[in-house]
Amino acid sequence: MNLTLGPDRQTRTFDCECCQAPIDRSWCHVLADGTPFALYYANCYHHRDQEHDAWIDVVLGTWGTTPDTWTDHTTFTCRVGPVPGQDAPAATLVDGGTLYPDSPLFGRKLTRADGLAHPLLPAFWQVVDFVLEHDPGVNVHLYGAG
Repeated sequence: MNLTLGPDRQTRTFDCECCQAPIDRSWCHVLADGTPFALYYANCYHHRDQEHDAWIDVVLGTWGTTPDTWTDHTTFTCRVGPVPGQDAPAATLVDGGTLYPDSPLFGRKLTRADGLAHPLLPAFWQVVDFVLEHDPGVNVHLYGAG
């Protein structure tokens, strides 16, 4: 499966509620062989008193044109950032979609426990790996290079 970013990548910067540092958010569809496969939201935190990290929400499911066709959407989330004893950032599955309101777009928001047992978990990690490598804002934020 060949993953590519869709043509709809968007970005927004806003302030963190805990420390007023900027949060850079990007979102975009991920296409698999040219067909919509997933939607991601990546929030890159520039905390003043903590290590920088990113939280990536991935929505998997069927992509119709209207919300009434989004009947099988499932949301996973991970935190990517520093881990003691490691040189590179690491990803950890967390409860899904907690920043966003319940809606057909996000569908079923998986807890960490449910996500670890879900059959779409490998697809989620494939999208996360792709985002880490190909979203320029996320890549620079976590790895310092584009």
